[in-house]
Amino acid sequence: MNESGYRERNSTADRALTILEMFDDDRLIITAVDVAETLGVARSTAYRYLQTLVTASFLEEDPGRGFRLGVKILQLSRIARRSQGVAELALPTMRQLAEELHQTVLLTRLSGNSIVCLEREESQRQYVRLSYERGSLLDINAGASALVLLAWLPEARVRELLAAQPLTRFTDATLVDPDAIVERLAAIRSDGFAVTRGEVDQEAMGIAAPIFSSGGTVVAGLSVVLIQSRIDQEAVPSITDAIVRAAAHLSERVTLHDA
Repeated sequence: MNESGYRERNSTADRALTILEMFDDDRLIITAVDVAETLGVARSTAYRYLQTLVTASFLEEDPGRGFRLGVKILQLSRIARRSQGVAELALPTMRQLAEELHQTVLLTRLSGNSIVCLEREESQRQYVRLSYERGSLLDINAGASALVLLAWLPEARVRELLAAQPLTRFTDATLVDPDAIVERLAAIRSDGFAVTRGEVDQEAMGIAAPIFSSGGTVVAGLSVVLIQSRIDQEAVPSITDAIVRAAAHLSERVTLHDA
């Protein structure tokens, strides 16, 4: 393989990845014109890239509208979740907890510099349906689902993560000062769980507990998201206890799995 041939193939791969990264929650369909503008290439060239991705099932063509993500992305998403290990172990416990509490149960994980929702389970008798999706990214500085993953990290790593991205203030309760966040994480670590009120949404409340590996590191967070006005505040301690117990059970399962 000559060097120029390698660079050409590498450039093509980079462009394919750029096309896939054009999709987000607000852009479910893209067109050849969109791709041409993003890549700075002719429309005919952009269309060839798109057709290559269609042939490989990474994209599907929607005649008259453009291109949407294809079935290969769904397959890779399923495989990615399974490769995390803890997700498969956690699902039975998450289903049981969702039915017990009648609430949305989330499994989150720190991946690189991002907080990712690995799994979500809802009760058949769900009180309120929430919009957390598998694979979605959560803000690192707000909400129990995210903070519980930071609380057991070394402070230097926490500050590195906080400095790596903008810290959004969603409500007056959202912390955006790194020193205040570090102090909050110390309290979470001392309690053994996180409870947040109105940090991402004024009406929402989150309760989360860590799932530990056999080596004592936090591999995931188990959490529920509640609507404050629909919850008897006197029930919060019992809900918290249920989540902490479930997370401890999953920590045992992860330890056995690692062994």
